[in-house]
Amino acid sequence: MATTIESEVDVVIVGAGPAGLMLATWLSHLNVRARIIDKRPSKIMTGQADGFQCRTLEILDSFGIDRVWKESNHMLEVCFWNPDKNGVIRRTGRTPDTPSGLSRFTECVLHQGRMERFFLDHLKENGDTIRVERPILPSELEIDTSKLEDPTAYPITVRLRHLTDEEATPSQGTGIPNGLFRSNITADDTEDLIKSSADSNRAGTDEIVHTKYLIGCDGAHSWVRKQLGFKMEGEHTEIIWGVLDVTPITDFPDIRVRCLIHSASAGSLMVIPRENRVVRLYIQLKEVSEGGGAVDRSKVTPGQILAAAQKIIAPYTLTYEQCDWFAAYQIAQRVADRVDLSERVFLAGDAVHTHSPKAGQGQNVSIQDSYNLGWKIGLVVRGQATLEILKTYAAERLQVAKDLIAFDRKFSKLFSGRPAKDVSDETGISLDEFRKVFHQGAVFAAGLSVDYGPNILVVKEDDGSVRCVPSLASKVPIGMRLASHKVVNQADALPIELQRLLPSDGRFRLIVFAGDISNPGIRARYDRLGVYLSSQAGVISTYTPQTAARDSVIEVLTVHSAKRHHVELQGLPEAFHPFDRTRGWDYWKVYADDESYHEGHGRVYENFGIDRDEGCIVVVRPDGYVAAVVKVDDTRSLEAYFARFMIRV
Repeated sequence: MATTIESEVDVVIVGAGPAGLMLATWLSHLNVRARIIDKRPSKIMTGQADGFQCRTLEILDSFGIDRVWKESNHMLEVCFWNPDKNGVIRRTGRTPDTPSGLSRFTECVLHQGRMERFFLDHLKENGDTIRVERPILPSELEIDTSKLEDPTAYPITVRLRHLTDEEATPSQGTGIPNGLFRSNITADDTEDLIKSSADSNRAGTDEIVHTKYLIGCDGAHSWVRKQLGFKMEGEHTEIIWGVLDVTPITDFPDIRVRCLIHSASAGSLMVIPRENRVVRLYIQLKEVSEGGGAVDRSKVTPGQILAAAQKIIAPYTLTYEQCDWFAAYQIAQRVADRVDLSERVFLAGDAVHTHSPKAGQGQNVSIQDSYNLGWKIGLVVRGQATLEILKTYAAERLQVAKDLIAFDRKFSKLFSGRPAKDVSDETGISLDEFRKVFHQGAVFAAGLSVDYGPNILVVKEDDGSVRCVPSLASKVPIGMRLASHKVVNQADALPIELQRLLPSDGRFRLIVFAGDISNPGIRARYDRLGVYLSSQAGVISTYTPQTAARDSVIEVLTVHSAKRHHVELQGLPEAFHPFDRTRGWDYWKVYADDESYHEGHGRVYENFGIDRDEGCIVVVRPDGYVAAVVKVDDTRSLEAYFARFMIRV
């Protein structure tokens, strides 16, 4: 008789792609009991997403995952190629791929399989408490609505089915070279897998898991989304695009920079230079099915895609001997009508939004979805925050998804369209307009335009309880990620990026821009703040267990504007550089906005619009987004802010 195992876990993640692995990484850092399952027997090996934008790289760096940046190909230039009056493509412009000054990172490319490898290695290095379990898929979902309001309850029951490797291996069709699995033109097979596994009647293949939270990171065909009855809203276009990852043999001069090529009549082509001599080619194809329906996979081959590229790039030649991966797709620009059910079941990544890959947003926005959600679930599970903060996920990320689809529609239309022959050609695409939209979309594409609106976690103005004063840091947009500038360590003169002081570890930060603390009056105000932060009535003691480290829930960092040589660290209040009986003083919490010996002056006060005498406190969420700006001595606002959602010890 078959045995069905039952167990309890805090979080179940369905899908081990970028969104699922990001969520697992967060939860592992927060020591949350979680399981992540995937229906495939292994991670992807080639192809799929490849672009890494600035914000994603900042996020990965905040976890100490720097291998993407080190191993990837960095794209620094974009070239535009357009037809001349004779219909021959010519280079018509160059521009930086990432505008300067946006981030300490620039866009880079590396295939998704390597990124997944880095996530998996990081999970193992971080204690190996969460492993991807394969091949497993969920087959049944039940939700006990009577338990939804109890944060300690396990209201969700999921039946999991363990598959054989044979069941889990996707069909690649006939005549497809090994490894060139075209997943995005293969029909969803989840229901077929469930049925075939059930028909096999194997003993011990099912288990029942009771969980507090279920997260669907299971892609565009999301099983979780279908169980909830949520809908994807939007439409397909009738343009089919082919993708080739090849080692090119060509005389095209810009094959190692990103290129956007419009031909006169053969369509469009995007060149993405990749790692290890590989180049990704996005090619507009002409063959479409009746009414823009499903693609006939048998008609899409690497040779067909290459032939289309050769027509677009003529008179230059292009061929290859080595093809790592190929795919074909129709652009589906859709967004889910909802992203959560009762703040217990959530969707993230492609389960929420699908769009074209040409703007390099797919895995980036997916990772950022999970990055927004992970710490919130973690704090609730750990009993540090109320269920109320989970409502902010839908409010914050669904709008990002809608903005993404709007951007992609505009960009894709301009990229796919026929170039206008002249100003009187109303049906053609203006190439000047295309370049304008490309430049305007650079900040959005980099992931740096995300601006979360007011909610329980974000206070943008004085709301009566939290006296937020945005003008104190006029160049620090509240609701957006905190930009990075270099500061100098007070203890050892080491210059460091401010963002490097904000690792993803679940802590809120109070960054005290104390002003010129060599001035006695300003120093007295700073000292009073230190006394408050050390007191049992202060905001730190209110939310930090006595057995935990003093800075384990809310960390205090100081960035003062005095000359570093005019300040002595040991004379500052202990709240700003805590003492531990075993480890001694903490020398990594006080910094100066001053000239460094070798790397110049970060001018963080100037760049943030902060008066060097007035100063302020910038409250930063665990995901690096600015929550509020208050006066240095406004301790009541600090108390009011955290009382909105934190649980007192």
